[in-house]
Amino acid sequence: MKKLVLVSLMMMTLNVFAETVDVKVSGMVCSMCAQGIQKKFSGQESVKKLNVDMDNKLVTIETKDGATISDETIKSLITEAGYNVAEITRK
Repeated sequence: MKKLVLVSLMMMTLNVFAETVDVKVSGMVCSMCAQGIQKKFSGQESVKKLNVDMDNKLVTIETKDGATISDETIKSLITEAGYNVAEITRK
C-alpha cells in the first residue's frame, strides 16, 4: 500500500513541471517566418515561452507549469502558419 501511495505522489508531481518540446520545421527561411510562427502560438494558453532558431530550423516550446500541448495542436499551428513539421521531440 505504501508503494502505491508513493508511486501516485510521484506521478502527480511529474504533472507540475513545465514541458519543453523541440519541433524541427521545414520551410522557414527568414525572420518573418519566425514572427508568423510566434504569432500562431501566442494565443495558446499552455505556452509559456517560444523560441524560433532559424539556423537550425527549430522551434522550442516551453509550456507553463502543469500544462501540455499536443502534437496535433503543434502540427496544426505550424501548418496554418505555412510550414511543415519534420519532427517533434519532448524533453
